Amino acid sequence: MPRPENPATGTDDAVLSPASEPTDSPWLRILGRSAAGGTATAVVLAAVALLTASPASGLSVLVGAALVMVFFGISLLIGHFTGRTNPSGALGLFAVTYAIKVVGFGAVLFLFGTPDWLDRTWFFWGALATVIVWQVAEVVAFSRLRTPLYNDTPGTTAGTSTAHRPEGP
Repeated sequence: MPRPENPATGTDDAVLSPASEPTDSPWLRILGRSAAGGTATAVVLAAVALLTASPASGLSVLVGAALVMVFFGISLLIGHFTGRTNPSGALGLFAVTYAIKVVGFGAVLFLFGTPDWLDRTWFFWGALATVIVWQVAEVVAFSRLRTPLYNDTPGTTAGTSTAHRPEGP
């Protein structure tokens, strides 16, 4: 309940905090942060594989990580391009794209097979570590988005909008 010395009339703009603006297009920023985390993880793990096993093991880590980053990066790029024109349709497009990616990557792996130089164990660990780091970076980035809850016009602050004020003197 407001006190008499601070009435709740909404006319004192100096006391009100301006509403935060929504994030314009978050997809590329999320892609960048996730890719940076995945790349750093892959480089560190590839160095470990190179020093403890062989150059082929280090390359296997990098190939596994790259495969994961391309797989997840496609979704964020689709979000970037469709999120601007049709934000409500982006989720459906994500689902369709996911199915196409699973079938497509499976077909590529099946058709090309496993190269002789590929170390399956290091490939697996590189892919797994990249998936974990990518997902954590993506969740953290998504949690920091500013998503508007109401369809207010940009630049208005609480209590100053003319949308719900009664007309008259």
